[in-house]
Amino acid sequence: MSELTKLTLTEARDGLAAGEFTAVELADAFLAAIEASNRHLNAYITTTAEAARDGAKSADARYAKGDARPLEGLPLGIKDLFATKGYHTQAASHVLDAFLPPYESTVTQNLWDAAAVMLGTLNMV
Repeated sequence: MSELTKLTLTEARDGLAAGEFTAVELADAFLAAIEASNRHLNAYITTTAEAARDGAKSADARYAKGDARPLEGLPLGIKDLFATKGYHTQAASHVLDAFLPPYESTVTQNLWDAAAVMLGTLNMV
């Protein structure tokens, strides 16, 4: 596992701001850790690797311009109880097996507005 996955959010934010690593490197480290362990842990229901990398690339561009927002490039897993527009959300309920939200929850919208990067949706267990 990469040392980047052991950083706190504050350490990751400070490292990104200082240019010690890129948001793409940070996202890729977490995506690799998810891929390596998810079969055993079943922590992620959905992994959003493409969206994570796209968000990380945008974050790197904003850091380069000096326009970083509060959570710029920080990778997060989103608990499956928060609606994530365009991604299956079921809150551990079979009633919502086929639910694909056409809207974003207030919680996640606030995270995206602050430039956090979505790694995927987390299991409810």
